[in-house]
Amino acid sequence: MNMTDIADLGAALDRYFDLMYDCDVANFDRVFASTAQLHGFREGAMSCWGAAQYKEVLAGRTSPKDQGAPREHQVIMMDFTSDTQALAKVRVRINDMFFVDYLSYHKIDGTWLVTSKAYHREA
Repeated sequence: MNMTDIADLGAALDRYFDLMYDCDVANFDRVFASTAQLHGFREGAMSCWGAAQYKEVLAGRTSPKDQGAPREHQVIMMDFTSDTQALAKVRVRINDMFFVDYLSYHKIDGTWLVTSKAYHREA
């Protein structure tokens, strides 16, 4: 991968972190593909949300920004499979909780979009 690919994926991750902090769903389609799925354990059971459902969840949430919560995030790893597929492992704070997310990205019409998110809430 070249430096442009790395910078472009970095910008996509910045958009993801912005969305997790401000919950501004006007930017949702710049972060998630319409076909994206999110998987993780909620209250001990595996859950799966589609992109539309997750967008509704974010729209109904009081954002960490509005709550005055600290903004904290970290890119742990980026791995490119090709010039159209990549994986990122990130850690992000949502209010008083920390999540580790595996984000599968595909470059769709020239833009890196999350097509799959697997999340884990740290204890």
